[in-house]
Amino acid sequence: MEMTDHTRGKGRIGPLAVAIALAFAVVAPAARSEVPVRFVRLDGFAAPGSPPELNKVGVLQIGRKNARNILILNPGTSASAAYFAPMAKTVVQQARGWAVWAVERRENLLEDHSVLNEAKEGMASPQEVFDYYLGWLVNPAVTTHFQLIPDASVAYARDWGMQVEIEDLHVVVNLALKQAKRVVVGGHSLGGSITTAYATWDFDGRAGGADLAGLVYIDGGSSPNPISADSASAALLALSTSSPWLSFGGIPAPFAGLFNSTGSLGAILDPNSPSLGQAFPLLPANLKPPVPVTNLAQYGYALDTKTSPPSLIAAQAHLGQLTATPDPVTGLFGWDSTGALTPIQRFADMFSGYSLAHDDGLLSLDGTAWYHPLRLTIDSGAVAEGNANPAQAVLDVHATHGHDLPSSLRILAFGAQLGGQNVLNAATILASQSGIPLDNLSLLDRHQTYAHNDPAGAFPQNDFIDQLVPFLHQLRGTRVPRRS
Repeated sequence: MEMTDHTRGKGRIGPLAVAIALAFAVVAPAARSEVPVRFVRLDGFAAPGSPPELNKVGVLQIGRKNARNILILNPGTSASAAYFAPMAKTVVQQARGWAVWAVERRENLLEDHSVLNEAKEGMASPQEVFDYYLGWLVNPAVTTHFQLIPDASVAYARDWGMQVEIEDLHVVVNLALKQAKRVVVGGHSLGGSITTAYATWDFDGRAGGADLAGLVYIDGGSSPNPISADSASAALLALSTSSPWLSFGGIPAPFAGLFNSTGSLGAILDPNSPSLGQAFPLLPANLKPPVPVTNLAQYGYALDTKTSPPSLIAAQAHLGQLTATPDPVTGLFGWDSTGALTPIQRFADMFSGYSLAHDDGLLSLDGTAWYHPLRLTIDSGAVAEGNANPAQAVLDVHATHGHDLPSSLRILAFGAQLGGQNVLNAATILASQSGIPLDNLSLLDRHQTYAHNDPAGAFPQNDFIDQLVPFLHQLRGTRVPRRS
């Protein structure tokens, strides 16, 4: 299968086409990161019907190569490994002896980063990048552009559910266990459900969590209440005749990913130019500021909690606000970060993967998943804290060890705006089922002050990192689970 020469097609963008279709320009490379960063791709689960070249799982490894303690993080819905990179670098600098690995799911192999990579290396102009990914949608004169993938050519992705994800993650965990004394698995948002699924998954009669020292939940987790078998069957039936991919906020794949990846990169590379997004006819009015703005201000306005529409709650952070007055020379309103939890440039780096290219020489990585398997989201509804239920039989989910996790397991849960107290409750239920002492739990609810993406983006003050680092330090002194 050719990875970057997909069949040409036309696409329509839904009414929530996120306001991140921005321009780009060349800037000087940043200084190299002081934290070692590598990316490896491993042979993953041989999913029936999937092309062999897609049976791969990637790992973004941040920290010392020979680290004896490893935290493995799973991204959430429509997110990918680079999302964790800025936070992971901060954690590794503060948590001695730890490395952070972020999982890059197999669906990201379908992405075409060719011109994004050129932009990161200073070899593509702003107009070339915009036209390649978005401009062609409204300008038929653009004939060299990103190619859509027909759903019919990726029908096998309808089976990329929890079993495929957990088997791929098992490959990553096994690699970590070969070198590390302690391995912790965690995740953000949907990655929290994946974390519970892995810990309670049945691997030949043994729980995945039996080999782990801890679990980390970042505004996500597993509901104790499963979907019904009838609901699971109905979801599979609907999936069989629909796109394999989830529509994020009503935006069909791959456009939600394209908008975020290109927009975040534009906010970094060309922050002060007039916003192309504001002039883009497919950008809905409720995402356009009422005054002329810069690229950076357009990006911030679309995703800050105060101005971003409620339908985009899963994409928001506390980023700041428009400047009170325009620039006296350009007449453009810029972005004011006063009071922001998350610096907007750090937020843009999370989704663009810019620093990975310029600090560490890694290309073709960003923080979004352009193609998120709908089956994975459907299957998450059957995890149910690792308790067998009728929906699991329908969906081939094997998260059944929710009552026999090691009592030594330690659990951290951080609730932000989307999950809040429910995240803490889910962690408490999971611990209680297996007789894990409450002293082993580290619980913190910040739903009133932290948006869904602030735990990964807040800097320099970050309540999640301030909770995580002591948690990891304490784990270094605990007994290590041993394989039987």
